[in-house]
Amino acid sequence: MDIRASTVLPARREPIELHTADGLTLVGELALPERRPPAATLVCLHPLPTEGGMMDSHLLRKASYRLPALADIAVLRFNTRGTGSERGTSQGSFDGGEGERFDVAAAVEYAEFHELPRPWLLGWSFGTELALKWGRDPSIEGAILLSPPLRRATDEDLDAWAGFGRPLIAMVPELDDFLRPDEARKRFARVPQCEVIAVDRAKHLWVGEPYVRIVLNEIVRRLNPAAHPLPTQV
Repeated sequence: MDIRASTVLPARREPIELHTADGLTLVGELALPERRPPAATLVCLHPLPTEGGMMDSHLLRKASYRLPALADIAVLRFNTRGTGSERGTSQGSFDGGEGERFDVAAAVEYAEFHELPRPWLLGWSFGTELALKWGRDPSIEGAILLSPPLRRATDEDLDAWAGFGRPLIAMVPELDDFLRPDEARKRFARVPQCEVIAVDRAKHLWVGEPYVRIVLNEIVRRLNPAAHPLPTQV
């Protein structure tokens, strides 16, 4: 069977709740390999909720549909404060990336408390800002950034990540609406351990199965190289 955009592969999927230090309950889902313990964990930070971003944004949803089965990667998705999806709506209201520091911390703490191995952050657009600003937790092994706009995240945040020392992978679409590869290389030069990957003909929203596969394969290359490249059939 060919793996298509709508393919949902077997996994243990369970609804979860995250509890923030400022008293909010956030809704989410954890997808685990069906029969084996995970080799690594992906903590997903979704695009801007005021523009429709949520835990079900297509790249994050497809990661949860495929990576537990194909690469033994646990995928933790959740809605940041005030964000809604089919899973439900998280308490609170959008805070422009500031109050969301507690949301990131709650997700990282959940992974640590439940002994999910080798957590990496996956941020997409607004989610990349949250990763850069608030994701520098000692338990985090690294971060993958999809379409980073570098609007809320400042040079000071980049310098702090440089000092943090963990790997940083920035996947930048050639035709991005906000930050394109040449400028991204200049901005991320402040982070010596950052690798900027330019993706030809891709756009900010990564629409199209070829681009989804590029992203998922890069995730697997970093989190579980033994499972790379991902199959296109099952």
